[in-house]
Amino acid sequence: MRIEIVLVFGTFLCSLENHAHCIPFSHQTSCGKNPRTLFTSLYMAGLGKKKNMNPMIVIVLGWLFLTIAPCDAAEPWQLGSQDAATPLLQGINDLHHDIFFFLILILVFVSRMLLRALWHFHETKNPIPQRIVHGTTIEIIRTIFPSIILMFIALPSFALLYSMDEVVVDPAITIKAVGHQWYWTYEYSDYNSSDENSLTFDSYMIPEDDPELGQSRLLEVDNRVVVPAKSHLRMIVTPADVPHSWAVPSSGVKCDAVPGRSNQTSILVQREGVYYGQCSEIRGTNHASTPIVVEAVPLKDYGDRVSNQLILQTPGGF
Repeated sequence: MRIEIVLVFGTFLCSLENHAHCIPFSHQTSCGKNPRTLFTSLYMAGLGKKKNMNPMIVIVLGWLFLTIAPCDAAEPWQLGSQDAATPLLQGINDLHHDIFFFLILILVFVSRMLLRALWHFHETKNPIPQRIVHGTTIEIIRTIFPSIILMFIALPSFALLYSMDEVVVDPAITIKAVGHQWYWTYEYSDYNSSDENSLTFDSYMIPEDDPELGQSRLLEVDNRVVVPAKSHLRMIVTPADVPHSWAVPSSGVKCDAVPGRSNQTSILVQREGVYYGQCSEIRGTNHASTPIVVEAVPLKDYGDRVSNQLILQTPGGF
C-alpha cells in the first residue's frame, strides 16, 4: 500500500513539472552536492539500466532519497530543529525530547483531573456542593511531585548548559569571524605569518537574482567557511560596527558579536556536509542579507584547500 501511495505521489509530482525537475533542486544535500548529481548517480548506478525498471520508479526512489537526507538548511513547513551535526545540538535535541515526555505526562494527568472534576461535580450530579477548605494529602502531593519533575529536568539541563560554555583548551583550528553591514569576514588565525601572508576573506551573499542551480535562495555565499570534519574548532566572533550574531542551527551554535569585545565558542562537526545559518541579530534593513555557510570536508581536502588559498593570497602566487 505504501509503495502504491509513493508511486501515485511521484506521478503527481511529475505531472506538475517535467521529469527532470521532479526533485526540488533548490537545496543542496548535506554532502554539498547538487541533488541533480545525486539523482544522476542513482540512475547510472544500475537502477535505470535494468530492463524491467520503470523510469518513474527511479524518479520516486531519487525523490525519497533526497527527502530522507539530513536537513542542514531550513525547509518549507519544517517542524522541529535541523539534523544535529555536533554533539551540542544532539544534546539540545535529547533534552527537548526528555522535557516533552514530562510535558505529556503533566498534560494527561491535569486533563484527567479536569475532566473528572467536570463530570463528577456537575450540578445535575451534585446539586449541593461540598465546602472543602483544606486537603493535606493533595497539597503534599501537588508540592512534592512537581519538585521531583523539576529535579529530573534540571540535572541534564545544567550539564548541557555548562558543556555549551566549555571552550576547548587546545583546538585544532581557530577561526575569527568579524561581522559587518552586511557581510562576514573570516580569518584563519593559525596560518597568519604576516600581514602579507594571511588567510582572510570576505563572505557575501549571492544576490537573489543571480543564484546557480542547486544554490539556496538568500542562504548561499560566494566564499564558504571550510572546516575539517571531526576536529575541534574555536570560533572567535566580534563585530566591526554594530552588534551581530553568528548562528548555525545544525551546529547548535549562536554566538553574539558585541562591539568592543570578542566572544568565543567551540564546535565539533561530526559529519561532512554544508550547513547554513544567518545572522540572528536584528540591526538594519539588510539584516537578512548576511548568511553563513559552513562546509565540513575531510581533513585531507581541508589541507589542500588551505594550501591553495595561501598560494593565491601570497604576493607573486598564481
